[in-house]
Amino acid sequence: MPLAMNRDVFITCAVTGSGGTQDRSPHVPRSPKQIADVAIDAAKAGAAIVHCHVRDPETGRPRRDVALYREVTERIRDAEVDVVLNLTAGMGGDMVFGPPDQPLPLKEQGTDMGSAADRMEHVRQCLPEICTLDCGTMNFAEADYVMTNTPGMLRAMGGMMTELGVKPEIEAFDTGHLWFAKQLVSEGVLAPQALVQLCMGVPWGAPDDLNTFMAMVNNVPSDWTWSAFSLGRNQMAYAAAAVLAGGNVRVGLEDNLWLDKGVLATNAQLVERAVTIVSNMGARVIGPDEVRAKLKLSKRAPLAA
Repeated sequence: MPLAMNRDVFITCAVTGSGGTQDRSPHVPRSPKQIADVAIDAAKAGAAIVHCHVRDPETGRPRRDVALYREVTERIRDAEVDVVLNLTAGMGGDMVFGPPDQPLPLKEQGTDMGSAADRMEHVRQCLPEICTLDCGTMNFAEADYVMTNTPGMLRAMGGMMTELGVKPEIEAFDTGHLWFAKQLVSEGVLAPQALVQLCMGVPWGAPDDLNTFMAMVNNVPSDWTWSAFSLGRNQMAYAAAAVLAGGNVRVGLEDNLWLDKGVLATNAQLVERAVTIVSNMGARVIGPDEVRAKLKLSKRAPLAA
């Protein structure tokens, strides 16, 4: 497949994530106010979309507390800076097994399994323009942790997103996840002209070598919109690779803490660097209004009290 560079690029900033990075950088936001503030700063720097998780304000550990999501949502929507809001729906599918000689019972610490309705409650209440759908089950780097998303769970959650009018961002960590996402579209669970995020270099999904990346790109239907990212020092290289291959860009502290060797980044600095890369490639960075038009999103009003 020949490369067709994207000339009109949107940037997503994934501002905090749910990994154990809260003690590795003072710039990783914890409280709803901190998360909203850095999301607003990222929008000012050029991000059209902000992708948000929430954390315990004291410990920084990942949470899926609806009240925390509501506060983040309210603060972002009340801001003077416009940005498309993308909330994670990936929490609530975490299984941590015991050691290989006694895998059951599951460990209480780290295991968090919720129903489809539980995992979608904050989306139902906050009604972001976009929310994520992790389209498969996968081993992560931790020895006994499995990210669990069964076909039945994904059909249920995807159907809820469609009914709520929230655009799913399909998170594809391997080619099989794209295969199942196409199945969801063919079944009518998800609408055509889907949005997908290619998640490269996450152990143990798709490695971030360019052969695997292009295999992922070539499995995205031509009428879908896609972005891509990689982790750590390869984040900015993938900003360029994604644009060159016809896609859009994701950066942020969820995926990478560093601006340069030994220099911790802020989200805004990562967005600024991505803007420079995209612009220097001869492409144009588009804003939230153009993204809404492209993805057929409806801007949401501030939440009711």
